[in-house]
Amino acid sequence: MGDLTYDPEVDAAYATIGRPIRPGEAARQVPVALPDGMSGELILDFDRDGHLLGVEILGASGLLRPEDVRGR
Repeated sequence: MGDLTYDPEVDAAYATIGRPIRPGEAARQVPVALPDGMSGELILDFDRDGHLLGVEILGASGLLRPEDVRGR
């Protein structure tokens, strides 16, 4: 099971895939292009074997549903 954390001060969220990520485990970050008209940024974190660990979401309040960031 993953987890979603949200930091309202920087409007960023992080969704882990599976267990928590250990320090230094994310070996590669890959930005994902969003469709025209959408603001924000998605960055995929992979381990050195190419397994997806998590997704960083910048500009999260514009990309996530309000109930997914409220109260986090």
